[in-house]
Amino acid sequence: MPVTGMNARSLISPVGITRFFEIFLSCTTFSLVADAKAFSGSYGTWCMFSWCFCFAVTVLIIVLELTELFPRLPLSWDDFTSAFSMLAALMIFTSSIVYPSVYIHGTCSTSVCARQAAATAMSCLCFIAYAIEVGLTRARPGDVSSFLSTVPGLLKVFEAYVACLIFSLVDNGHSYYHLPGLQWSMAVYCICFILTLLIIILTIGQCLAYIPFPLEKVLVGYNALAVLMYLTTAVIWPYYSFKGVSRPNPCNSDCQWNSKLGVTFLTYFNLIAYIVDLVYSSKMVFFVTATT
Repeated sequence: MPVTGMNARSLISPVGITRFFEIFLSCTTFSLVADAKAFSGSYGTWCMFSWCFCFAVTVLIIVLELTELFPRLPLSWDDFTSAFSMLAALMIFTSSIVYPSVYIHGTCSTSVCARQAAATAMSCLCFIAYAIEVGLTRARPGDVSSFLSTVPGLLKVFEAYVACLIFSLVDNGHSYYHLPGLQWSMAVYCICFILTLLIIILTIGQCLAYIPFPLEKVLVGYNALAVLMYLTTAVIWPYYSFKGVSRPNPCNSDCQWNSKLGVTFLTYFNLIAYIVDLVYSSKMVFFVTATT
């Protein structure tokens, strides 16, 4: 029976120490929120899930690296950890903004509010910790051994996450069904999300090597197509969403006008991400290839 060794060096490396901070901060955050009993509703549930999910996966990563069991998993470990650290940073960042915006109001004078404020501060520090891990594990220029640790790979995670946020903000009443422009916008969001998620899954699953065509150039072509599609959506979505519609007064957190405005800004963010992705991917494919 094979004996599993212990890799203590993984605990004292810069990445390992950073992960311990992530565990401590995320655990402290959801413990404070649970103690305050102030996370009811969909927004609170999402924030609580984000903190607990990042805590649990980070603990799992540390255990697998400590026991050196991760090489036995049928996946690219470096791609998986890079993608997760980027995803965790985005999730914690979102929670650090959403939670205080929804659950902290007015002057903070009660003990419950004090715990909520402390949880927000811990969440912000947790985001910084995950952002540091992203910086520590990011591939250096010229290193393409782990795609998801490169700038285009990290942008893929960002693009997929932003698309998920867009889906969460889309009108639950399906008001876009009768407007062709909004139907096209939803098609763009779905198509780009599915293809981007597929690239991430195939990369982590080490399946890209089995695809019988020049994948790098195909990715450049996909990024160019995504930029064009998002360009049209960046114009069409706000035009059809706000044409002849003024902001209602009052407009609370569940107001559809605010949700449509959020989708508009997220569309612009993803458009910028796809443009940067296209530039970096083109540089990696054409310029690096030309120099070699």
